[in-house]
Amino acid sequence: MLPILLFPIVSTLIGSVLAIPISDQQPLGNQLWHSNGDLYSIDKPPDSSSSRGLTGRFLHITDLHPDSHYKTGRSVDEDDACHWGKGPAGYFGAEGSECDSPFTLINETFRWIEKNLKGDIDFVIWTGDSARHDNDERIPRTEEEVSAMNEIIASKFIDTFKEGSSRTPSIPIVPTLGNNDFMPHNIFNDGPNRWTKKFVDIWAKFIPEHQRHTFVEGGWFTSEVVPNRLAVISLNTMYFFDSNSAVDGCSAKSQPGFEHMEWLRVQLELLRSRHMKAILIGHVPPARSGSKRSWDETCWQKYTLWVQQYRDIIVGTAYGHMNIDHFMLQDSHKVDILDASKDSASLAISADTSPLVSIQSRQSYLVDLREDWSKMPSPPPGMSALHELFEDSSTEHTEDADPEVLVANKKKRKFLKKIGGPWAERYSVSLVSASVVPNYFPSLRVVEYNISGLVDATTWAESRDQDTAVASPSSDVIDDDDDDDDAFIEKKKKGKKKKKQPHFKVPKPPSSSAPPGPAYSNQPFTWLGYTQYFANLSKINEHMTNSWEVAGDSINPTDTEVNEVRETSHNDNAFVFEVEYDTRNDPIYKMKDLTVRSFFELATRIAKESSKKNDFLADSTNVDDYDDDDFERQKKKKKKKHQNKVWRTFFERAFVGYLDSDDLDDLSE
Repeated sequence: MLPILLFPIVSTLIGSVLAIPISDQQPLGNQLWHSNGDLYSIDKPPDSSSSRGLTGRFLHITDLHPDSHYKTGRSVDEDDACHWGKGPAGYFGAEGSECDSPFTLINETFRWIEKNLKGDIDFVIWTGDSARHDNDERIPRTEEEVSAMNEIIASKFIDTFKEGSSRTPSIPIVPTLGNNDFMPHNIFNDGPNRWTKKFVDIWAKFIPEHQRHTFVEGGWFTSEVVPNRLAVISLNTMYFFDSNSAVDGCSAKSQPGFEHMEWLRVQLELLRSRHMKAILIGHVPPARSGSKRSWDETCWQKYTLWVQQYRDIIVGTAYGHMNIDHFMLQDSHKVDILDASKDSASLAISADTSPLVSIQSRQSYLVDLREDWSKMPSPPPGMSALHELFEDSSTEHTEDADPEVLVANKKKRKFLKKIGGPWAERYSVSLVSASVVPNYFPSLRVVEYNISGLVDATTWAESRDQDTAVASPSSDVIDDDDDDDDAFIEKKKKGKKKKKQPHFKVPKPPSSSAPPGPAYSNQPFTWLGYTQYFANLSKINEHMTNSWEVAGDSINPTDTEVNEVRETSHNDNAFVFEVEYDTRNDPIYKMKDLTVRSFFELATRIAKESSKKNDFLADSTNVDDYDDDDFERQKKKKKKKHQNKVWRTFFERAFVGYLDSDDLDDLSE
């Protein structure tokens, strides 16, 4: 029998919202589309079956936070959580609040994905938090509810991507644990534990059979999303998370964080030996800005060292948790864990563990991030764009060249050396997508990657019925210390009576003759760009409210009334995901691709201080698009500082376009 607390969940699913036509999307790449006034809609190809080969796109979705107790018309105050009182909680969610997601939002999000993305993406990365927050003392969470929510979301992924009557998705779905996906939230003990044993069954369709024992051991696993070519490694960032009081970093061999990093090293070495590439995903990102640190410092140190040493393997990394759209750079020059003179205690930096729940605290974090970027090596004076410097870096210059040219070239070479060469290999990048839960506006991301030379690649669907177990590494590639997964787990079971001093095996860097990896130069699997989608709940909820008013219904209608209004609104496109921006053609970001040096250049432009009168337009591609009235309006804002247009745009997009112009002016200064 279902617990009483779960009856609202079941009733919500039974009364799921009927499908509403979708519009307002602009596809990536070569998808067919036609204009419809100011909106865009996709004309799907007639044959969108997963068997037609790779599309070069994948979906990143994060932080759904479904809440079966959410009620339309309730108070959005923190204590009421859209469960109690009277207030503005909208039918599809309460944007700009700390309320969680109603199932109306969850249902429509998956319908939009099925309508617009199914058949046009190769895999999904789903980076955690698929249960509500424990923010209502009157309805405390239970283990049964948390498990049920995750089961429901897992089923929605299966139903969205299944083919025919099969209960197997047609593409790989790769999940990862979020800090609210278990109880108590944030606290995740060394595995195996009851939660790894629960999730190995909840995610049975997503975790490869030969990885199930690995997942039970610690909540981590690897999925080959393009067999023998590309793997997604699902990290359990709970063992790195500074707010997890059940663990203590990654320096001591007795800690699961140490074990996790060792396992990751073995996996990356395995992939290198098989000439494969990897994407790393997790829930909590390795944020490290000012005094704010989301990971234990010893874990950040190892992680940054790992991604530096395996930069020939790692394509990119993606995270969630923070609910704001942004990116971060890891600087390998800040890795000092190899310094034998440092003991582990000196590395443990106290973190600001207060949650980033308000716009003001997130603003502070972003300002600190920008401050860090301002300290990165600066390009030589006179270089208006870094991509010009990168493109010219290999140009030969003779000794009889102009002395000024020789001096300029020397400065360029010095700068490139500082950032790790023309590919900026000193750095790595972590991308953080905004959330579905409407702290601001619901959001999801479609990433496009390079599939040149992969026309004949075997797809996941084609190989899923075959034996795809990964062979153990050969002895000439991995030495005796690099045990396979079974031996690795067995070693742990025998006990951890090791030396008191921390010790770990340092990964080997790429071969000196190896070309730059896909995160640094455009090649197969390089991320080329992404489209960020959002649902403007202010507009959508207003539409639904107006529909109820026309029908003579209350702000909190009954299920029967909702169904009647839904039928009359069927052709009104009530719920849509629109394109917020597309990096491939964005006039502000101007990113040619998503390589590290593209993000380094963008970070440099974001960090640039405004110095000229009209710097707010300095990075616009077409100043002529601004008329005299635009300039006059800017002149009238005498109390406002002139702002860097790129920084202001980055700040606006972090909050998914939710903040109005005045708020942006006040907060982004």
